[in-house]
Amino acid sequence: MIALVDCNSFFCSVEKVFHPGLNGKPVCVLSCNDGCIVALTPEAKALGLRRGDPIFKKKDIVQHYGVKLFSTNMYLYAAMSKRVNNILRSAVPHSEVYSIDESFLYLDGLEKYHDLEDYMRGVVEKVRLYTDIPVSVGIAHTKTLAKIGSKFAKQYKGYHSVCMIDNEEKRRKALALFDLSDVWGIGKQTLAKLNYLGIRTPLEFADKKESWVRSHFSKPGWQTWKELNGISCIDTSEVAQRQTICTSRSFGNLVTDYDALQASVASFAASCANKLRGQHSLTSAVTVFVSSNRFREDLTQYSNGQTRILPMPTSDTIEITQAALSVLKEIYREGISYKKTGVILGDITDASYIQQNLFDEVKNRPERMQLMKSIDALNHRFGLRKIHLAVEGEEKQAWHAKSEFRSGNYLSDLKEILTIQI
Repeated sequence: MIALVDCNSFFCSVEKVFHPGLNGKPVCVLSCNDGCIVALTPEAKALGLRRGDPIFKKKDIVQHYGVKLFSTNMYLYAAMSKRVNNILRSAVPHSEVYSIDESFLYLDGLEKYHDLEDYMRGVVEKVRLYTDIPVSVGIAHTKTLAKIGSKFAKQYKGYHSVCMIDNEEKRRKALALFDLSDVWGIGKQTLAKLNYLGIRTPLEFADKKESWVRSHFSKPGWQTWKELNGISCIDTSEVAQRQTICTSRSFGNLVTDYDALQASVASFAASCANKLRGQHSLTSAVTVFVSSNRFREDLTQYSNGQTRILPMPTSDTIEITQAALSVLKEIYREGISYKKTGVILGDITDASYIQQNLFDEVKNRPERMQLMKSIDALNHRFGLRKIHLAVEGEEKQAWHAKSEFRSGNYLSDLKEILTIQI
């Protein structure tokens, strides 16, 4: 059996941990630049707020109902996620982090000694006791069914945070009641195709013959069909590894200076390289794009982007940054007020398989990779960007996000540790 542990409204829940007076009140977490809503509590949804809403259009609701706003603080959320996952790892023999707020737990063997529902409710209580983060758990024979179970556990209080789909009757009932658009692995295009073929529920899809599914859908659709039928076949490690990595951001203020624009691109390139090494991958293509503020009709509009193909796959921050900056030089135009830049890494491959190049200009590549590992270890220990390229610039630059409502890094920075008044 597999359990999917999902933290409820995770970003908002973390903020509420350090602001306990907000329990039962509407809370929204905004994007890094305080532009739109990226997470919200059920109380905020009840007011008509939705994820993706531009916050300036909802000012009246925010002010009238006293909605508490926070800027996204990924350092804080990642630190709390680590604490939750440490508790989960101590509870089961094997766990797998899928995202910052979701983890799969493998329960094989535990059924000999425990009632799995009661055991996982004990884990839920332990997470709540140690972190004050509410979680919902789905238990099933496949990861897709476990995800469905976790959503039922979150939606209906009668499950007491744990929903187990462990037999045919429960599976068919769950698939008949669940929204097809919410099934893991069914995106907009697949949903439109299923609806066109007359399928409206997950159960109708699961009841189709395998030959029919193979004739109408590619491998991902066939895998989803098998998972819905209780046949485990999805390797989450393959799903989690991204085929493209992007870091982009709208600026807190318009930028006209080339040096500031260069610093933003260098910083985003370094962030992409860090993520790339984190998933043990390499890239062969670096794309950079820039754009002005399309909402400012009084300003000259401009947007452009180009891709640079690298001579051989790499995850070297220096090499990736150099490629990104060379692209920026080609697409930069003077006299433009820039609102956004971004870096995208594509053509991603596994770092275990490297195609060597006889004419590789980087002669000390093994030493450079060891340098990257050392820098990553130091930054992990002492804080992100403690060691970075000089071209990235210092803190508090014009292109940095506003983040006017950001909470402190209470769990990772002694300078911002939480203080209380007695």
